[in-house]
This record gives sequence, structure tokens and C-alpha cells, in this order.
Amino acid sequence: MATVLVRRRFPRLSRVTAALLTSSAPCKAEEGGGWRKEEEEEEEENPKKGAAIQLLTPPGYRVLHNPAAYARSRARSSLQAFGDAPSGSAVPAASSQLLPPARNALAKPPRRKKTPLRAKQEVEKEQSELHDSKEDPRVFQRGRPEYKSLCYDRFELLETLPGEEAEAILLGVTSWGGNQTPVAITECFQKLSRLPEERHAALLAEPGFDTLSRCAVEQIQGFSTPQLIEILKACVRLGVPPAHPLLDACERDFCRRAWAMSLEQLLLVADCWRCLPRAVPSYLSILFSYAARSCQDLALPQLVQLLYIIGEGRRAPPELVQKLEGVIWKHLDACTLEEVGAISLGLFKSLSAVPERLVRRIAERVAPELEEMSTYALVNVLKLLRYARLDHLPLLRELGKVIPPRIPTTNVQGLMHVALACSSLHYYDEAVLAAVAAALPSKVAYCRSKDAAKFLWSFGCLDYEPPNEEEFYSSLIEHTRRKLREFDRFPEHLLTGLLGLAFVGRFPEELIDYALSEDFVQKTRNSKYELGKDLFTLGRSVEIECPGYRGSRLSPQLSQEMTQLVLAFAQQEIFVRPEIVEAVSLLESVLGGPEYVKSHMILPHARSSDLEVHLAADGRPVPFNVKDSAGRELRDIGVSLTDELMAQLLKGKCSTQPRRGAENEATAPGWEPRGEKQAPQTPFSGRSGPARISLHISPPLGGFLDAPSSPALPQQPGGVKLAIQVSNRNHYCYLSKRLLGLHRLKRRQLRLLGYVVLELPFWEWFPLLKRTRSEKLSYLHYKVFDPALLRGAP
Repeated sequence: MATVLVRRRFPRLSRVTAALLTSSAPCKAEEGGGWRKEEEEEEEENPKKGAAIQLLTPPGYRVLHNPAAYARSRARSSLQAFGDAPSGSAVPAASSQLLPPARNALAKPPRRKKTPLRAKQEVEKEQSELHDSKEDPRVFQRGRPEYKSLCYDRFELLETLPGEEAEAILLGVTSWGGNQTPVAITECFQKLSRLPEERHAALLAEPGFDTLSRCAVEQIQGFSTPQLIEILKACVRLGVPPAHPLLDACERDFCRRAWAMSLEQLLLVADCWRCLPRAVPSYLSILFSYAARSCQDLALPQLVQLLYIIGEGRRAPPELVQKLEGVIWKHLDACTLEEVGAISLGLFKSLSAVPERLVRRIAERVAPELEEMSTYALVNVLKLLRYARLDHLPLLRELGKVIPPRIPTTNVQGLMHVALACSSLHYYDEAVLAAVAAALPSKVAYCRSKDAAKFLWSFGCLDYEPPNEEEFYSSLIEHTRRKLREFDRFPEHLLTGLLGLAFVGRFPEELIDYALSEDFVQKTRNSKYELGKDLFTLGRSVEIECPGYRGSRLSPQLSQEMTQLVLAFAQQEIFVRPEIVEAVSLLESVLGGPEYVKSHMILPHARSSDLEVHLAADGRPVPFNVKDSAGRELRDIGVSLTDELMAQLLKGKCSTQPRRGAENEATAPGWEPRGEKQAPQTPFSGRSGPARISLHISPPLGGFLDAPSSPALPQQPGGVKLAIQVSNRNHYCYLSKRLLGLHRLKRRQLRLLGYVVLELPFWEWFPLLKRTRSEKLSYLHYKVFDPALLRGAP
């Protein structure tokens, strides 16, 4: 059944991208606490953390063995070892009550009979889309002969063992009396591992293999280190299950003898554990401790292989990563491009803080040679840039030349990482995004649920709707619907995708109804991420933009809880920012007092601040912020409540003292000056304001400019409510004036609620903060009292 899409169309603002601004990399947090870091913390690369690894010292080290920690189930162990997370299976979603079909609902294409040629093409395409998470990261190992002593080589050519000889070996093993030598046991493992791969499963089920394994366990300490390594390599070739008792014994003994092994042997054994795959945190702790003691002596292949092991283990002691920084600098220029990609991937997966200078050095190393770099290695560098939230303009510009021609032959996960890197860095490159969008519909069937969600997020974050937008979005929405039940395990991905759709004004009802259901909301509470704010943003956006929606909604309790959470953050982190504090203070001077301006969040779910101002139809400011101004008045005056003052208040009598600050009046259009000399108006950027204004820009210390005597005047019909946005560079794409999706959504919703959006753009306001008070007042007056605002009122 096709998913119905509810979409509001709004006039698109012109895309202003020509002016490049001198700003640094995007900040790490968005206003309101920021979105979940993708980036950072990418689930497809960085699954849930396991046991922490700490550096150890050789003296007195003891291995605490707990076989139950590894003997879950064979299937689960093989999936989750070394940090790999199993992917969920898709269950068709039950159809829900839908709104009338929209114009972009999907129609089922008629089935076509497959020809042999078409079937062959589909097989070839499927093979090109496959991503081998075990072998793809190991491509760098084929670049130097030195890796043969550090890694398990699955492509090593070995003479095949005939089946009859294998049967003879197993028959002889069953007759052993338990007194075989380690040499004989090792030879048996080596020979049996040369059986054809299709016979491995049958071999592991033979009683003779169990006997051979038991003999090896009983004599485990009698093996030399090279012999034990050969047995481990044989286990890799045979595909011995990770929870096998023989591997338990091997791990214990390798941990016992690790400090007497060479670094090459330690790395080779760690590589074998990865290939099995089996989680070995105790062994990795010893390896990392060993490496930390001699990291300055690491050869280039040892360094790259160590970083590969660190990445595949998804964790490393921070002090080891710090020590490796200097070694990377030393060897970086001698690395091949594939090795640079492997280093980047290892650092990305390590979950460690990577110094910015090192990330920038890696980007400088590959930028001139990007065209010669494989797409896989290039994507790994992009992952590291994304993780560090570091821009590198030469690399990004070169990316726009190199990547688009490769898009058709890049698998769907590679495309996702390219798009996600652009969105995480707030880097808008239409050529890259258009190429991804054009290729994706034909590849969407190969998307995991997280891939589809992050495509939607990336395009929505950059507020980009490609030329094939209907095909692009419809294919992803329909694929998300088919994968709907997978999101029960990964609820964060569904919210990621739906927020990306909301940014561009698309609201598929069936998916939203499911995401806001009580059952799904309960599942989000079990996520490792805090998803309440994402639910809040989605739920409130649906309320504002889809008045006809009749599906599930957030509970009032959750909405209230999230509102308080966001506002509490805003009080500490947003409202106190210098550019906002200065704007509020000066607007109070321009308008006449704190009752004319309110600094708050009109839309808390949008997670950024607003300065609200009301103007009457004739342009006169209207007081409305009585509560804040009353509290401000008491704070500024600091009056003691004496008996005499209380008596005067109860009798309704006024003090005989003159009104405070009466000589310091600020007037706006429609107000009469009170005997003041008009201050000369200072035009901003050569432009004069629409009307003259009387300004006294030096109020008494601790005071404020007085307001008119009627602070409760209602807003006149035809007036406007201004939502003033004090923007910063994090609201825009990198080096451009193109708004990001979240802020486009916010402004769209403000207009739907009847507000006129007025921006103090950072490229104007931030430089002005260093200018005179008179210039800032003149600028704000010009902005607020622009007659065009009244003409644009709803």
C-alpha cells in the first residue's frame, strides 16, 4: 500500500549563495542543546560501547577468565564480536487509516518478466551494492609485503587437502591415547584447515575434530607461541565458532604469554580474533598497553595495523591515542592513500578525541590527490572530518569535482556517508547532492533503515530539494514504510528521517502516526539517545503545519516536560549570549522600555531564541511584556517596602518624587518628543531610516528609558507581531547565506502563526557590535520601523 504524504507548499525564498563569508568551521552544538551528534557517534560505525579498555603494566598482571561472557549463542557472538551490531529484519507494517491520496503517492509498477540478460544485470548490480564490513577495511593490507607478518591472509594460496587424507587424520586422532606432542597436534590442524571450504562445516561436526580440540586444550601451555598462532590461524580458515572451547583456551593462554611475545605476533593474533570474529577485550588491553610502552618505535605498517585493530575494537585508552598522534605525523607523508583511509577509519571508530590539528593534517595530505584515492578510502576521511566537525575547504571543493562522476558506481552506504558528511559540516554542494539524489531511487532497495533515515536527514538539514524531488522522496518514504518495524529496535533512526522530512515541509501521515504513538514513544525511552526533544520537535511541527492531521499526538505531559527542559537550557546557554543581550538592551532603548520587547522562545521545539516586538498599524510600538517589565522595574529600583510606602500604595497615592528617568525619553514614529533635542541620526551602511526618531542614548546607571503611560494598550487591528531572529553562522550552510533546514522550518512556522520574521543577520549584526552605540541604535531603528514589515503583515 502506498504511503500518503501530507505536504504544505510554501513560497520558496530566493537562494542566496553568492556571498562567501569569512567564518570558521561549524560549531558542535545547535542552539537549544544541539541535535544528536551523528554524526559522531554514528551507530553504523560506533555501536554501543563495551567494556572500557585501560592500559596495563606487566608486573602482577592476572587474567580473569569468564567463559560465560563470550558463550552467548554462536550466532549472536559471530555478529556482535569486535563491536559489530546485527541488523534488524524487516516486517511489513500494517496499514493505518490514511488521508486522501496525495499527488505523489506511489503506484505499484507492473511486473515485468525477467530475461536472462536482465537477471544477470540484477545479480551484478546486487554484488556491486554489497558492503563487506569485514574485508573492505582490510584492503590496505595488500599494499605492502610487511603486512604478511602482521595480518591473517585469507587469500594465501594453500595446497588443498584431499578428503581421503582428512578422513585418515581424523581416524588417527580418535585412536590417540592423549599423549600426542604439540608438534603433531599443530600439524593436524594445519592440514585439516586446507580442506575445501564447502567441507568445513562437516569437519567441525566430526567427533575426531572434537577429540583433536580437546587434546589441544589439555596441552595448551606446551605449545610454543608460533605453534599456538598456527592453530589459531587454522581455526580462522575453518570458521570455528567464536564461542568454541578451544578458542577460550587459546585466549587465556595468549593473555598469559602476551608480555613475552613480539609486537608483530600480538598484532597478528589480534587480527585473527577479528577474523573469527571474537570479542577479546582482555587481550586488547594487553596489546594496547604493550604498544603504548614502545609506540615511538612503531614502523609504518605496525602503526596502521594497530589503528585498524583499535578501530575494529571500537575503543582505545585515550592516552594511547594521544601517544600515537606524533607517530602518525611522522609517517603520514610516507603512507599510501589506502593507508591514510585506514588511519582515518581507525581514529573515527576509536571513539577517542582526535586533535583538530591532526585531522587537518590528514585532510591536507589527501586533498591534492583526491582523484587518485579510492572511494572507500575517501569516505573514511570524510567520516573523520565529520566526527571532528572540521571543515577543510580545499578538500571539500575538490570533493565536488571528484565525487559526482563516481556516484553511479558507488554503493548506497558510500552515498549515505558522502551526503551525511556534507550535512554534518553544513557544506552545501549542489553538484554532489544532485548526483546522489539522481542515483538513489534505483539503489533504494539496498538501503538499511538507518541509511534511508540519514539520506532524509542530510537533504532536509541542507534544505535541498533535488530536481527529481518527488521520485527521490517518494522512494525513500516508501522504503521507510517497508522497514517500519526495524525502527522498534532503532527508534532514533525513524525520528531522524521524519525530522529531515519536516525540515522540507513533508509529513507522511502513516509514519508520523506510528512515531507519535504511545507504544513507539515508550520504545524511545529505552534508546541510548535522548529522543524526547526530537519527538517534541516533530509533534509540535505536525500541530502547526498539518491542521487536518487526526493521528497520534504527543501527550501534554511530555510536551510540557520538553518545553521546560529546552527553556532551562536556553536560560543558561542562549539568552545570555552577548549578541542577544546587546540586541535586547538596545531594542528596549529604541522602543521605550522592557515592556515593548520580550526575549524568549516563541517556538521552544525549534530550539532557538526570538525577540518579540508588537507594532500597531501605524508603526507605533505596542507594550505587551507587562510581566517581565514589572519584574525588571523592581529589580532596577531596588525599593525597600517600608510601612510608609505600603500605606501610600494602599491609599492609591503617588510619591511626590518626579518620575524616574523622565528626562530620558525615547520616541518612535507617532510619538511626540517631550522637549528633547533630537539626536542626530546615524545611517547604517549608507541607508537612512524611514522616519526621524528622538534618541537619548545615555540613560542613568541601572535605569531604562521610560515607556508611555499606558502599558496595557491592546494591539490594534492591522498591526504586526515581529519575531526578530538574532542569527549566527550555525544557522546557515558553511560559507553561504543559505538557511539550514531547522531554521527554515522555524521561520515557516512562525509565519503560519501570524508572525512577521525579521532577521538581524550575523554578517551585519556581529561586526556592528564593535561599533558605537549610536550606530547600533540607528541600525535597529531602521530594521524595526521598516514600512515593508507592515505591508507584509498577515
